[in-house]
Amino acid sequence: MNNPRLLELRPILWTAEIQETIDFYTGILGFECSERNDDWGWASLQRDRVEIMIAKPNAHTPFDRPNFTGSFYIRTDDVDGLWEKIRMRVRIVYEPENFDWGMREFGIYDNNGYLLQFGKDVSEN
Repeated sequence: MNNPRLLELRPILWTAEIQETIDFYTGILGFECSERNDDWGWASLQRDRVEIMIAKPNAHTPFDRPNFTGSFYIRTDDVDGLWEKIRMRVRIVYEPENFDWGMREFGIYDNNGYLLQFGKDVSEN
């Protein structure tokens, strides 16, 4: 039997602030809101090959703020160019830096407090 392929990963970020989150991702990071359903409290945001869904938490799950303990790592072809476009409009975790593992990256928080990291392989110059 063949091993089923995994085709994509589309995280769903919980937020109590749907419009603020849409505004952050579209206005600062250049995503487009491709779908939205206010009855469900849900939207889909896309930029290039990255898709993120946002949703109000379901009524059966306690939620006062994000409690995700990891980060979302997004590869880009121009770390420094992206940094220059957004650095004055975001809460910074760390500025662009080359790391021993061969990546140049930076980290920011989105409007909800989710950690977003952006990176590029330093050998891809």
